[in-house]
Amino acid sequence: MKLFDVYPLYDVEPVEAHDSIVVDKNGVEYLDLYGGHAVISVGHGHPHYIKRMKEQLDKIGFYSNAVHNSLQTDLANKLGQLSGYESYQLFLCNSGAEANENALKLASFYTQKSRIISFHNGFHGRTSAAVAATDNAKINAPLNKQQDVTFLPLNDLDLLKTELSKGDVCAVIIEPIQGVGGLDEGTTFFFKELEKLCKENEVVLILDEVQSGFGRTGKFFAHQYHGITPDIISIAKGMGNGFPIGGIMIAPHIEPSYGMLGTTFGGNHLACTAALAVLEVLEAEELIDNARLTGEYFITKALEIPGVQQVKGKGLMLGLEFDFEVAELRKKLIYDEHIFTGGAMNKKLLRILPPLTIGKTEIDQFIKALQTVLVPEKI
Repeated sequence: MKLFDVYPLYDVEPVEAHDSIVVDKNGVEYLDLYGGHAVISVGHGHPHYIKRMKEQLDKIGFYSNAVHNSLQTDLANKLGQLSGYESYQLFLCNSGAEANENALKLASFYTQKSRIISFHNGFHGRTSAAVAATDNAKINAPLNKQQDVTFLPLNDLDLLKTELSKGDVCAVIIEPIQGVGGLDEGTTFFFKELEKLCKENEVVLILDEVQSGFGRTGKFFAHQYHGITPDIISIAKGMGNGFPIGGIMIAPHIEPSYGMLGTTFGGNHLACTAALAVLEVLEAEELIDNARLTGEYFITKALEIPGVQQVKGKGLMLGLEFDFEVAELRKKLIYDEHIFTGGAMNKKLLRILPPLTIGKTEIDQFIKALQTVLVPEKI
């Protein structure tokens, strides 16, 4: 049997990793400024994370949600405490797509409506309703296109008011900072008006924090920069530092019932331990503050480089926009300078999503490498 060939691959095979460094099968070290799509939050192989996972595996790795698992309660309490959402409810699943899928399903149950409002260049996953709410026709099959989704431009309140006033919308789903789309974001005024309009029209407001959550932007959640309170928050990626886990945080006015949502693997013992370890490290090492401060340093240094048109994003969820497409630049950074970075739907944008443990030394290394590959005769 061969692999189903859906991924264009760089010719690199990491076999070990520590903090912000990955090492390939030939022993070559790479600086990881992409974190495997923003997944590595507390660094590769963090000793506390490894210790907690090994200890848990020696006890029990998995059992179903048909029995009690106090680790789920521990995780809910710790997550509520650090995020400021102690009154919310937690449903655990396995990925960001599943988180958004369950968020949209729950919104439809709650409102008894079905239309979704999403935004241009938004990305919410690759399953059923989540991919239907993703603004990329190439990854939507005819099956997905049966969903009733309306895409709107960011920051256009007039169009938003018009659509919500029709009375058939169950949910608005939005990223506080777009990830795959290219680091664009709504204004604070837009987000506050969005929250108000959703309440007035009894529409569930879903903030997709799958990529931007868990401290990546310098606050626990990126929407907290705007002073809004969503009905549902979807989480994943950096939540488990590489172990598959996702979830939704649900406002207290949305009441559960048996069978409404469900999962086999979601919230298993190892997954909860991974997420708890991440929260413990974030708190003990003050990594959310580090993300904010290191991000500010990065922006200052990056704006000094000729050719960088602008730097988008916050904290360590950043994008460098150039006046040329960056595919070849990414290859040069990987193969010549041994640095991982990311791309986006915006082909001129280089995405930076490193572990939240990095500091000025790693940023300086990247800036120097970028200056080298941007020399005109080499680009």
